[in-house]
Amino acid sequence: MSDEQAPNEIQDDDTIDVGGLDSEVEALKAEVAALKDQALRYAAEAENTKRRAEREMNDARAYAITKFARDLLDAADNLGQATAFAPRDAEDQAVKTFVVGVEMTEKKLLEAFERNGLKKVDPGVGDKFDPHLHQAMMEQESAEAAAGSVIKTLQAGYSLFGRLVRPAMVVVAAKGSGVGQPEQTAGGANPYGHDEDHSGEALDTKA
Repeated sequence: MSDEQAPNEIQDDDTIDVGGLDSEVEALKAEVAALKDQALRYAAEAENTKRRAEREMNDARAYAITKFARDLLDAADNLGQATAFAPRDAEDQAVKTFVVGVEMTEKKLLEAFERNGLKKVDPGVGDKFDPHLHQAMMEQESAEAAAGSVIKTLQAGYSLFGRLVRPAMVVVAAKGSGVGQPEQTAGGANPYGHDEDHSGEALDTKA
């Protein structure tokens, strides 16, 4: 091989090597892209696992609190009845002190409920009946509220972190009550403003 031929052969060899390097670079780029995609999938799966674990932990905590809260609801009801019918105009100072003590106890209990996410469901007269929060016990005609709305709460309900622990037991205005058209419920047509008159019947619309 002459000296004149050597450079040409070297150039040919260099050209072949560059082509091979280009192929390797492309392969490495594809491998990096695949690894990046795999890493992103693993990160997403890890985040989903973390959120699922947090949700399950919160559900377990809420379930434990729910059982405890249900056990205290009767006590809250009894305190509410006691304060509702307490003789506040009694002359005896001891009775007055006792009434104040019962009222303070009820207040502290409800504050404890509120701090732990347990909220009272106590609809007022004229509030729209919500089957997700209220349980209609009966219907009555009313001149103060439109058909299908609440006219009386027999027992307050409670919700915990947006989940119903106990529905509020209510009396609902019957067809023909109030003035004007009955309100619409969240689920569509008002179930108490149309069709048959269920006045006096006990209804079970528990969510």
